[in-house]
Formats: sequence, C-alpha cells, structure tokens
Amino acid sequence: MTAIAVAHSATIPTELTVTGMTCAACVRRVEKAVRGVPGVDEAIVNLVTQRASIRFDPNATHRDALVAAIEKAGYGVVPPAPAEKPASRADALADVEEREQRSIRRDFAIAAILTVPLLVLAMSHGAIPGSDGATGRWIQFLLATPIVFGPGLRFLRLAWAALRHRSADMNTLVSMGVLSAWGYSTVALTMPQLFPHGEHGVLPHLYFEAAAGILSFVLLGKLLETRARKRLSDAVRGLVSLVPKTAHRVDADGTSSDVAIEQLVVGDRVLVRPGERIPTDGQVVRGTSAVDESMLTGESIPVDKREGSPVFGGTLNQSGALTFEVTRTGGDTALARIVEAVEQAQGSRAPIARLADVVSGYFVPVVMTIATIALIAWFAVAPDADGFAVAVERFVAVLMIACPCALGLATPAAVAVGTGRGAELGILIKGGAVLEAASRVDTVLLDKTGTVTEGKPTLTDVIDISGRGELALLAAVAAVEHESEHPVAQAIVAGARARGAERAEATRFEMEPGAGVEGIVAGETVRIGTTAYLAAAGISTASLDASADALAAKGRTPSFVSIGGRLAGIVAIADRATAEARRAIDAMKALGIDVAMVTGDRERTAQAVAAELGIERVFAEVRPEDKARIVAAERARGRIVAMVGDGINDAPALAGAHVGVAIGTGTDIAVAAADIALLRGGIGSLPRALRLARSTLRTIRQNLFWAFIFNIIGVPVAAGALYPLTGWLLSPILASAAMSLSSVSVLTNSLRLRRFGRAPERSHV
Repeated sequence: MTAIAVAHSATIPTELTVTGMTCAACVRRVEKAVRGVPGVDEAIVNLVTQRASIRFDPNATHRDALVAAIEKAGYGVVPPAPAEKPASRADALADVEEREQRSIRRDFAIAAILTVPLLVLAMSHGAIPGSDGATGRWIQFLLATPIVFGPGLRFLRLAWAALRHRSADMNTLVSMGVLSAWGYSTVALTMPQLFPHGEHGVLPHLYFEAAAGILSFVLLGKLLETRARKRLSDAVRGLVSLVPKTAHRVDADGTSSDVAIEQLVVGDRVLVRPGERIPTDGQVVRGTSAVDESMLTGESIPVDKREGSPVFGGTLNQSGALTFEVTRTGGDTALARIVEAVEQAQGSRAPIARLADVVSGYFVPVVMTIATIALIAWFAVAPDADGFAVAVERFVAVLMIACPCALGLATPAAVAVGTGRGAELGILIKGGAVLEAASRVDTVLLDKTGTVTEGKPTLTDVIDISGRGELALLAAVAAVEHESEHPVAQAIVAGARARGAERAEATRFEMEPGAGVEGIVAGETVRIGTTAYLAAAGISTASLDASADALAAKGRTPSFVSIGGRLAGIVAIADRATAEARRAIDAMKALGIDVAMVTGDRERTAQAVAAELGIERVFAEVRPEDKARIVAAERARGRIVAMVGDGINDAPALAGAHVGVAIGTGTDIAVAAADIALLRGGIGSLPRALRLARSTLRTIRQNLFWAFIFNIIGVPVAAGALYPLTGWLLSPILASAAMSLSSVSVLTNSLRLRRFGRAPERSHV
C-alpha cells in the first residue's frame, strides 16, 4: 500500500523546518547534506512546505548533527516547537515566512525605486540631455551598483554558499547573469580603451539597466511567490486557528482562572461558556449544551452534550455552559492529529516528481553550458566590441530565462493544496504518493457493514395475522425484547417506540441463544424467534414461510412471533443501505470505476444489499484474510484497487490495496492501515476524494508540462536560435521577468485546487 511506511525498528522520525531554499537544486543539496550524516536512513525535503522529513538512528547520530549538516550546506533551521504546542511549528514557519516576505518587499522597493530612473536613462537613447555622455553613464553606474550589492546580495550569498559546496542552483544563474552584465558594463565604463571602438570616440554599450532590471523582476517574482506559497498552507493554519489560546481552568474551590492551554494537564477541569471554543479534548462532568462539531464531522446540526459526553478541542460550544475533564492535551487531541497528518501529507513527495528530480540535478550545469556556447558562438560571428556586447547579452538572457524553481514547485505545490483542500472537506489524504495512486483507481472494493449500510440493525417490517393490529403486536414483542441486551432486540424496541407502540411489561423472561426469546405479557405467552424455536412449542410457521423468504431475499432478518400459543406475525430487522452509499456508487460508476462488495455477511443478505445499491459483483461470507486475497487477485488482473472498510477488521485488505480507505470520525482520524480517512459524510465523500486526487494529479501534470515547455522553448530563444529566421532577440530584462512569472504561474495554477468542491463538480474530473 502506498502510504504505509516501512517499519524501522532502530530508527525514529523527525521533521525540521528549513529556511533559505529557493529551487529544486536547493532541495537536492539539503537532502544530500542530511543523507551524508551517519545513521540517517531517509531524508525527504519539500520546497513548498520548507520541511525536511528525516528518519535516523538515535544511537548513531542526533538532531543537532542534522541541523549542523543543513546549516553547513548554507541553509537555516527553525528551532523545534515544544511538544505541548502542536500548533507552534506552523506558527514558527508562518513567522519565518512573514519575515522573509517583509525582507523581500523591502528589497524590491529599494530595487524598483533605483531601477525605474535607470531604465528611463538607459533607454532614452540620447533624448535626455547628457544621457549619452560620461555623466549619464556614471549615473547609471551609481544607480545600478547599490541594487546589485544591496537587494542583490541575497542571491550572491546563496550562490557563494552553493559554490563552496561545489553545486549550483537558481541563485547561481541569477548571480552569474547579474554580475556578468554589471561587470562587463563597469569595465566598459572605466576602461573604454580596452574596446576597439572606444579608441575612436564611440563608447561601448552598457548593460547596467539589465543587471538592475533582472534583480527587480526576480525580486518581484519572489514576492509574488511568497504570497502564493503562504496560501498553500491556509488549510493547516485554518485548523490551528480554531484552538483558543487560553482556557478557564476550574480550581479545587470551584473558582476558575484563565490559563494558557499549554498549562492544561490530563485530569484538569475546564469551564466553557456559550459561544466559546473548547480548548482541548475531554469528557463533560457538569452542564448541558449543544456543540457545533462541524469542523470535525461536517454535520451542521449541533450535537447535544451532557454528563459523560466527549468533547473535542476546536469545536464551538453554543447554548449552555459546560465543565469537562481534560482527557487529551497537546499533540494527542483529535484536531492536533488532523493537523499533523495534513502537514505530513503536504511534506510528502509524489512518484510523478521523480522526473523533475532527475532533471533538476542536471539542469543548472546544462543551462550554464548552453549560455557559454551562446556566448562563444555570438562572439565568433562578430569578433569585435559590438559582437562581444551582443554575446554577453545572450549569455545573460539564457541564464535569466532558465527556471529550476518552476520544476521544483510543480509537484509539491499541487500536493500541498490538494491535501489541504481535502482536509477542509473532511478527507484526510496521507501524502503525494496516495494522491497519485488514488487518481488512477479503477476498482473499488467495499465492505458492507458500516460502510454502505448504517452499521446497526433497524426495524424494517411488521406483518400481523393475529387481528390485533401492528401496534399491538409490536407492543407485545417490544415488552419481551426489552429484557434482552442483544442488538437485534434493542433495534426492535427502538423501532416499536418510534412507530408509537404502547409500552407494555413482560414477566418470566427466558432466552435461548441463537433461537429466540419468550415472556408473558398481559397473561399471554409471547415467543419471538426462528421456525425451530416456535416449532419446539408446537407452533407451525408454514403460513408465513413464504413471507419470511421474501423478506430474507431483500436482506431482512425475519423473526416469527406467537402470542398465546398461536402464530401472530413476523417482525424483521435489517442493517439498511444508506442513501449516501447509493449516490456514491452511482458517482463512482460515472467516473468509470468498477465497484464490488466484499463482506463477511451471508450470501443472501449481501446479494440483497448489493442489488439495492446497484452493485453487480459480490464476494460474501469471506473472512478478513480472504478479503486480502481478493484484493491481491484484483491487483493480479492489472486493476488499480481501492479497498474501503472500517480500518480495523479490514486491515489486511486495506494494507494490500493500492489505496486503503477508512470510514473515520473526528475521534478516530487515522486508522494505521489506511491511506485515506473519510472524516465526514462516510462513503458519500469517497467519489469526491477520488475526484480531488484526479484533479491534483492533472494539476501536477500541467505544472510539469509548462515548466518543461517553458525551458525547452525559452532557453533557445534567449540564446538567439531564432534570430537568423525571425530577427528575434530576447532582452535579459524580459528573460528575467519571464523566469519569475513561470514560478508564480505554477503556484497560481496549483492554488486553483482551493476552489475544488466549491462549485458543482463535473463528472469527468
């Protein structure tokens, strides 16, 4: 199964928030640095979430060594959040992102203020008096230099760090392009005699505006990128924001005091007033109220709470004051586990990213080689000062238009938004690999009980031949069944009450396990059970056998009833299929997915439920290990299989499927054997999960396609390959703008997934 991690008995996982990464090459460098630490078994770095997921042997190394390796590679690490503050990691990363955004905003403002007059001066072509003379040329130098060694210093530092580790990344390309343009222009300004035309009074062309414009556009792209990237984690931040910062802790003397929720411990008593959010998980000890649990269950109707009822952190108390005893704190709460699962999913990598990973390893060296070839080729065509200037311009343009950022962001950006949107919809998807597998599912195997049915028996049919009427018959049956604790008995009692049958009392209650029950009601003996059970008392059921068979064919479980020694009727119960299941199955069929039922229930009952739901293939009376065998058989047929069950009894089958899906709740959010947990809506949300997976994978493919196409087309154009045919030459400034916008376009395309499910969904999604 895709999301199940291999057990490492000697290793432990940890996650580090890494700062300073800008492109796919940075990701590879951090991964290489961490994997070089002795004892590290696995290291996966995510550019979008800025998170390194590491598994290491604590006997061979420790966390400080991992941090040191990352810092030595030229990157920073955010200090770890305390264990009692599960939201602190998201808050810490948000603070880092906010500081980075402020820094980029400041640098962009400085660069823009100096670049605008520089562009006007350089592109006036003598229209401004003195712009072509020495004064104008020195003013260009004075405007460009503070940009290169001010706002541009961030790129120069990161490029130097990469060079020290004998690697290259986006910062290398930007720095080489900027320094080439600025360095060439500075030499041409200060030593024009080195250029042949300079000796005859014709001054060589300057490219100060290119150096400044490149940095301004790259900084603008980075500013837009950080803003878009911040939105990628809005789902996690939205969940975290539901938890209040303080709680009203009730002291031993009955008074309450406000404390930070980090100070709460298991056993504390907490008061929650109407309109306040519950700070942590617990159990009500006093008070009654209605609590809005829609953020966990998706149900809009508030849930009544009274003494003994569970409550969950982040849910909204509505009508009355509650006092509850804390049962879970910090990372153990239901909400914290959801946040952790979403963060881990967003930090994972989809298999489709492998191509981008391979390409990014060769990307920068290949681009630098192409830029050098362009430089030599253009200078060879015109080996004079003008030719050299054009050659430098092509060299810089090639370096500027190349964009490893777009490649590095293509997959993680879509995965982060897709899993985040899933969490908002109550669909917990455990990683990019799960998303990719789920997008290709063509066969869904459904458990029956609790998955496509209500999971509990319900009174469905009453047949009366006693002449007393259905309600009188039900009253007598319910009086006897009330004495039994069996789920079937309780279902009959609840059904009788719901239909308005009067409550009666039974005496001399007797039960024969697996056969039936007997009691005396109003002086008459009432027996409820099988044909054999009534036959043992000399009562024939022949007149109702056909009716019982018809009910059984519909998936009902009939029980014969006799009153006063005479056959009186039948009561039938069933675990009824849900309306959501029928809609879900129809929706999956519309997606082209084959749906089958795999259940341990009896063949007749399973076939009846399947017929009601429109399921054609049924595997009945199978044990849990047999379910796993059926999954394996479907996989052997070349099918991409999703197994849907309760995540416990069906664990072998869930583990054997390409995608294991658990029908979960807010209190049991992640069954260990499942890849996807449907926290809301039960089986009804499965088609939406599969559509979301397909939409996410389609977005990843779009991102990768345009990232590759952009470079495949852009680099040759920047090198001047089309000049002989069209006369087109791309300026370095436009090349840098295109490079920046390519990364922003990938993020923007990924953010479209945030709209998933907000509008009517198309069946082919």
